[in-house]
Amino acid sequence: MRMYLLARNPTDSVTEGFLPAAARLGLDPTVLTDQPEAHRHVYPDVEVLECDVRDFRAVVSRVSALGRPDAVFTNSDHLQTQAALAAAYFGLPGKDWRAALRTKDKAEMRRRLASTGADPVWSAEITDRTDVAALDPPYPCVVKPREGVASEDVVLVGDREELVARCAEIRRRRPGAALVVEEYLPGELHTLETLGDGRVRHVLGGFHTVLSPPPYFVEERLTFVPSRPEPVLAQVLSRLDALGVGFGACHTEFVLHEGRVRLVEVNYRAIGDQCDLLLAQLLGIPLFEHILRTHLGEPLPADLGARRDGVARLDYPCAGTAGTLTAAPGAVDLAAGGVRLSYRPLRAIGERHEVYRTNRDFLGVVRAVGTDQEAVDRAVTGFLAGQRWVIRP
Repeated sequence: MRMYLLARNPTDSVTEGFLPAAARLGLDPTVLTDQPEAHRHVYPDVEVLECDVRDFRAVVSRVSALGRPDAVFTNSDHLQTQAALAAAYFGLPGKDWRAALRTKDKAEMRRRLASTGADPVWSAEITDRTDVAALDPPYPCVVKPREGVASEDVVLVGDREELVARCAEIRRRRPGAALVVEEYLPGELHTLETLGDGRVRHVLGGFHTVLSPPPYFVEERLTFVPSRPEPVLAQVLSRLDALGVGFGACHTEFVLHEGRVRLVEVNYRAIGDQCDLLLAQLLGIPLFEHILRTHLGEPLPADLGARRDGVARLDYPCAGTAGTLTAAPGAVDLAAGGVRLSYRPLRAIGERHEVYRTNRDFLGVVRAVGTDQEAVDRAVTGFLAGQRWVIRP
């Protein structure tokens, strides 16, 4: 069976998750990408073809010329709408392109949620024609790219002068890009991970997220939360229903304040930054295979058979200064005291980087799973205390 996987830059989700899962399912995958050499370097045995994957018309044309597919799939934030439109063109199972667009476009997401009464939030879209100084948002407020990812250029501002300055600064880095200004939503940050086939929707659990100090929003630690109180879960799912989300994997970020759920963003894909790899390990299910099967038109089982006794934590050591990484730990896998811990570097020694205030500042990722949270926390804390990351200006 032929599967076309749309991608931009290589990711661990595809390299370690979806491509191995496709092989186990007996699929014949072809990666379509606008960065072919980067992908060929990572997995030379997989067919990789160049395509302007940002344009759904180019995707349809390329796939049509190659032969009818059995599935068109992507785990990229940037390409969900294109993949949905291509799947619909070929009459294949896939996400509703309108739901994919609503979740990618943060301004459209706010408009949709407000129009349905599901989750009204003060927000405004900023384009080249917007007089930012004339806006009157509640302060503090948050500025973010309308179609951004990974907290890049997301910043908290405290007054009108800072709002004008921050918008100008971001737009200098992103000429022509639209921004969104929205009210700051107080509360603890959480995620909900779901998997559906359009008929049944499974809640896989979620994470409690620890962020960097304001004004930025870099994720520094995630702790697995296996279940939510029913009133909280009902609020999150009702908002996803309002957006039309229910097919395949979805990673939803929300804040919880005094029992009220407010959506931060909806990423209509599997959670990234190795959390999906941890989730498959923790739950003991073929998560990536299940996701691909939905795109092949196979129904999900009524019971995934997931384990519910596991606990987990991920930590991301971050670069605090710009410069060249000159010393850092290598990959390691440890098991002791009922805890399995893995560390994977995300930046190579010798690489020079600026400070981005996003997950591009991650130097590596520590993943730990077990059945006792205190033991997992001790293992991660102890491991990090024994490591050194050296950055030279």
